[in-house]
Amino acid sequence: MSGNEMIKTSDVELNVSVDGSGPPIVFVHGFTTTSNFWWHQIPDLAKRYRTVRFDLRGHGDSGKPRDIAYTIEGFGDDLRNVMDTLGIGAAAIVGLSMGGAVAMRFALDHPGRVKALGLVGTSASGFGPMVQARNVLARIAEIGIEAASEEVIVHSFDATTDEVIVEWARREVVKTPRYVAEPAIRSLDDFDVQADLPRLRMPTLVVVGENDAITPESSSRLLHNAIPDSELHVVPKAAHFPMLERPHTFNQIALQFLRRIGY
Repeated sequence: MSGNEMIKTSDVELNVSVDGSGPPIVFVHGFTTTSNFWWHQIPDLAKRYRTVRFDLRGHGDSGKPRDIAYTIEGFGDDLRNVMDTLGIGAAAIVGLSMGGAVAMRFALDHPGRVKALGLVGTSASGFGPMVQARNVLARIAEIGIEAASEEVIVHSFDATTDEVIVEWARREVVKTPRYVAEPAIRSLDDFDVQADLPRLRMPTLVVVGENDAITPESSSRLLHNAIPDSELHVVPKAAHFPMLERPHTFNQIALQFLRRIGY
């Protein structure tokens, strides 16, 4: 498969984009965001790698049935199903925010399928106040899911970020309905793999924006200190989305890491 396609699993149809050829890299997006949040990475990385992006169930252009699990475990099933359908036995897995939680859970459950791990603006447990379940659920009840999602997005970018990017992101996050967002944020709130981090034995790249208020630098330093073969990069003039805010810097960090580990 190359290009954009819908993949049918037993639970849901998933919107998948594949570019380039070579060793596979699978990108996992975050809460209420979409696979398009990785589009700045594709021109550089697809020159050497087979890049795979997909919308998690309930997000973006993937299916949004009401009768399936919108949880870290359910999203992990999406990741596994995409890899199985594309014939990918093992890959470098890169996760953003909630996608980082999905990636860590997947790596702990299926270590043989993860050649390398990328953790971007994420945490082993506990996210900032803006995305704590009780606060998110209260804002959804007060102002609605679309306004609440846009509110989080506005606070997720560095003040120096081009307003065009912020406005684009606001349009993307409103694709996630309330019945998806609420169980997803509850599951993220319950997520805790701190004690398991030393079991992540694959090469791991940890990246965080210096002004990230959603998952502050301290969360990434905890990951780096606990994961044996990891390196940490703090991206200047970036917040929760360094791959969007400072794509050139992010891509150089990623490519240098992949070269270092021989992938």
